[in-house]
Amino acid sequence: MSAERVLFVGAGRQQRRAIVRARELGLHVVAVDRNPNAPGLSEADVAEVVDFLDIEAVVRVARDARVRGVLTISSDRAVPVVAAVAEALELPGIGSETAHVMTHKVAMRRRLAEHGVSQPRFAAARTLGGARAALRRVGLPGVLKPADSAGQRGVFLLESAGDLERHLHAALAESPTGEVIVERYHEGLEVNTLVVMRGGEPALVMVSDRLRPKGRGFGAALTHLYPSTLFGPALEAVEGLAAAAPRALGLRDAVVYAQLLSSGAGSALVVEVAARTPAGQQVEAALYGAGVDLVEVVLRQAVGEDVPDGLLQPRLSQPLAVYFLTAEPGTLPTGRVSRVSGLDRVLAAPGVVQADVYLVEGEVIRPVQRDGDRRGYVIAVADTNLEALDRAEKAARLLEVEVEEP
Repeated sequence: MSAERVLFVGAGRQQRRAIVRARELGLHVVAVDRNPNAPGLSEADVAEVVDFLDIEAVVRVARDARVRGVLTISSDRAVPVVAAVAEALELPGIGSETAHVMTHKVAMRRRLAEHGVSQPRFAAARTLGGARAALRRVGLPGVLKPADSAGQRGVFLLESAGDLERHLHAALAESPTGEVIVERYHEGLEVNTLVVMRGGEPALVMVSDRLRPKGRGFGAALTHLYPSTLFGPALEAVEGLAAAAPRALGLRDAVVYAQLLSSGAGSALVVEVAARTPAGQQVEAALYGAGVDLVEVVLRQAVGEDVPDGLLQPRLSQPLAVYFLTAEPGTLPTGRVSRVSGLDRVLAAPGVVQADVYLVEGEVIRPVQRDGDRRGYVIAVADTNLEALDRAEKAARLLEVEVEEP
């Protein structure tokens, strides 16, 4: 890959480490982001302040820079943009039609249903009357989501018809196309699966548990545990579904992140599937837990290079926990931030391999409702995943956050 030019669509906090890694691999990095202070821009060889939703502008940047590949890291909104740029410049990509299916929950559910992939009952709506009818078809309890948003924005648990009427407007407001999806809610253990598709064939990288809170923030992960606590038929069902879902969705060469729900021995359901390297420190989890560099994988695919078996073979199996810094039920207080200190103590705590905090003075910490309410993380390793979780939580408590009462 040495000396190839690649375009990163988005250069935020999640992209910065990947941009650094790309340059370590000898690539020439061009990056676009509408935020002139995006941290990844300062790491790129060429930085352009461009709103990446302006596809024509991004295509111009890519063409002028003569890039050999285009990609995004952790951004669902950028997936259709990457596909469109790749098509315009005849570069490797998943294609705009597949990108639409991967970023529109209704289209994804329908495609999975066509192929008989196990998933919750669902129905789409654009109006209150349509949403009421959708809930009657799906049944209670249900989940209300924008059809084309991400990061758990506008996601609500429905325990009554009244919940639907209270939350529909907020869910529709998060959808650029003004559409929502209502799905049946199922109890069970939610898991993260990381799969690399090569020529339409899946290679499973890792399975980890995705631990969530009860109540309003039920969709946002508080902790990732590796390896998963699943075993036997339950684990086999998850692994089989992780391979079947991307095949059904038409993915041939891509890093795939699928959230699945294990609801008993031999039974699993698709929650969501993304055709991108995931957010939520899953890239780091794969690196520290399995020794697999997903950034190198996606870079190779972006420039059309083969991904060798050796790059996907887990080189280790290191139990770890990714513990997110949140308010209730997490360790952070609620209120307006007046001072933050102690990250150095967190990083020096036993077992901690990486940690960061995103809090700045003056912002308000609220109880966790969506992914954006996670204000940092701690990754810890140990002999078992539960010991790693204990280490990560103890380290998180070393962070000192002072707030003014809200």
